[in-house]
Amino acid sequence: MSDLFWLTDAQMARLAPFFPKSRGKPRVDGKRVLSGIIFINRNRNRNGLRWRDAPAAYGPHKTLYSRWKRWSEKGIFARMMAGPAAEHGEKTTVMIDATYLKAHRTATSMASKKGGGGRLISRTKGGMNTKLHAICDSQGRPIDLFVTAGQVSDYIGARALLSGLPKVKWLPGDRGYDADWFREALQNKGIRACIPGRKKRKTPVKYEKRRYKRRNRIEIMFGRLKDWRRVATRYDRCPKVFLSAIALAALVIYW
Repeated sequence: MSDLFWLTDAQMARLAPFFPKSRGKPRVDGKRVLSGIIFINRNRNRNGLRWRDAPAAYGPHKTLYSRWKRWSEKGIFARMMAGPAAEHGEKTTVMIDATYLKAHRTATSMASKKGGGGRLISRTKGGMNTKLHAICDSQGRPIDLFVTAGQVSDYIGARALLSGLPKVKWLPGDRGYDADWFREALQNKGIRACIPGRKKRKTPVKYEKRRYKRRNRIEIMFGRLKDWRRVATRYDRCPKVFLSAIALAALVIYW
């Protein structure tokens, strides 16, 4: 197949420090297996590519799946993305936003009676969803990611991402982040909020409209992440595995 994905030697050298140490039997070709994992995750097939349908060039599909599942549960893929992202060098602006990711029936089956809260899936107007909260830099590159059930408010995501905000001057966000406690928390960090006020506010909130328009870069980022089939549609039941798919997409696309 001419459209197979292969990591370069330079990319592998950059990711190797995040690999867990091999114990006992030497690990099989890491470049081949990791390239196969990326190929499966980024596939744009309408129904999603199954692990058993992986091209033979990547080796046994059971090896790909077991490596994917084991490393996901250990948070290896999340650390692979967090490592390069920590070197973003952003000093001026970061942006915050959230988006819904539709959950496939394979991810929602055998859920708890209350809607599978442990799996971070809940019912919204659009169906069963998971919500991705993210921070990106001024170039639209993701810096920090956090997933919750679909019905969770933006405030919860903002609170979870607050401690990891870098030292910057500005943070644009939409009206969903207009809360006094959030503005005060940003002010305590020396960050100026560029967030329009909710319509219910008695006193209008001033914000820089020109700077706010640049927030479309984080929306573009979400769009590019959703180009990966396993991100746009959640097939995985385990939240850690699903977060790994998102982190892997962010790593390959941006870092």
